[in-house]
Amino acid sequence: MRPRFASRLLAAWLVTLLAACSGGGGGGSTSAPPPPPPPATPTYTNPTVYSSNPNASLANAPEITSVTHHSMALGSATLDYTATVGHLNALAMGTGTPRASFFYVAYTLDGVAPSTRPITFFYNGGPGSATVWLHLGSFGPKRLATGMPATTAPTPYALVDNAETLLDVTDLVFVDAVGAGLSQAIAPNVNQSFYGVDADAQVFRDFIMRYLLANGRGSSPKFLFGESYGGPRSAVLADLLESAGVRLTGVVLQSPAMNYNNNCGIGPMSTSCAGQIPSYGATAAWFNRAQPNPAAAEVPSWLDGVRTFASGEYDAASRAFIATQTPPPATVVDRLVATTGLRASAWQENPNRGQHYYRTNLTPGTLHGRYDTRVTLPNNSPPGQEIDPSSVVIGSSFQMRITEHLSSNLHYTNPSTYMLLSNAIENWNFGHDGRALPDTIPDLASAIAQNPRLKVLAVNGYHDIATPFYTTEQDLARLGNNPNVRVLNYFGGHMTYLDDNSRRLMKADLAQWYGSALAN
Repeated sequence: MRPRFASRLLAAWLVTLLAACSGGGGGGSTSAPPPPPPPATPTYTNPTVYSSNPNASLANAPEITSVTHHSMALGSATLDYTATVGHLNALAMGTGTPRASFFYVAYTLDGVAPSTRPITFFYNGGPGSATVWLHLGSFGPKRLATGMPATTAPTPYALVDNAETLLDVTDLVFVDAVGAGLSQAIAPNVNQSFYGVDADAQVFRDFIMRYLLANGRGSSPKFLFGESYGGPRSAVLADLLESAGVRLTGVVLQSPAMNYNNNCGIGPMSTSCAGQIPSYGATAAWFNRAQPNPAAAEVPSWLDGVRTFASGEYDAASRAFIATQTPPPATVVDRLVATTGLRASAWQENPNRGQHYYRTNLTPGTLHGRYDTRVTLPNNSPPGQEIDPSSVVIGSSFQMRITEHLSSNLHYTNPSTYMLLSNAIENWNFGHDGRALPDTIPDLASAIAQNPRLKVLAVNGYHDIATPFYTTEQDLARLGNNPNVRVLNYFGGHMTYLDDNSRRLMKADLAQWYGSALAN
């Protein structure tokens, strides 16, 4: 790493940089004085205070960035790259009025033409989540060494060079949603003005269009990479960008929740949990609870039979119970026990078991993770207040390391607390296209209709019961037999990239997919 500090001011603000000065003399010595020590690399402090309060807004929103230069080894190659961290204002289409101040960190490869270099915009979901998980967990130049699903790595996790970074394939822009990280609305808007499916996607569109214009990236191949709620955001956003004349090359959906109405862990319990059953099966197989239990290498093919059972016999029994409280047939109960590891009485009482029941009852005295069922903790929580082990074990490390990374490596500080997760979800308007809960497959279909060459890749973890892989497969199947739409599943949870083996596989698959998208 060889940082060289620079900063630029995009609005009418004055930045003063102070460099340390030092010198030495030899007193009365006749020898030459020793050379002065090199000046310390200054760190820029943005004094603006940012708030995640739903009613907060900025009266003034300076567009200030800090720029540093770095290098890293990647295999036998060396990547020289520039990191840009700071704020850029999203401007309303048509009027150019500032709407929100977005905090972002961009990593761009040096020595290549920006006009032809691919660029990918990354964001997490929530709603209300900062993009710290993708930024420091997935494919940036650095990542946290979590060692998941094991929980034995010392914390806070070490921040290490990322051998699976995508920087050799595409420039990377990690951007926080309004009210998360250090992003905030600009008056007369407040943060809550953008707490909704449509308003959120619209302001993201405005940020991306502004970023492309401000950085001369209009002709770059453009990609979106959204995780969790970032999946439905990507569908709506892709449609909006295509409608605005911004042609996309590809969209990556990491563990997406495309249709809330088709996920019994998110939508109403009047929804069949058929989409969950293969994830329950993968979990049981991981803990050697399936009967008979498949070997790890056999799990993907074994799950084909679980999918068939889930969409056939199980779905019919589940819907009959929802409609008329009809008990499930004994054959279905037997298959559920053998597949999921959950006791027969649980399925006899209610065959439509959601993710919360499953992860708190699979193993007595143990909590399984919601985002990754392979991660467990003793169940010491009061009933109904159970934590998610796969979330709590990593949160403090990400909070600590993002602050350190911004200040120590990227030389940017701010007096505000970087907000990992705001309470935006409590104020979120999930209504979309006349429905109380969003179904964004039609939005993705509209984007594809406008741009038939658009490539879509969904990546999921077998052990994620928040946004199950089979639910994603069912959702995207509604797009028809489109060769440009693909789903890949890996061992792991919601954040498959935290699993070292899966991250390596993902990097290879993503590099190949980017190549095919660019060729397309």
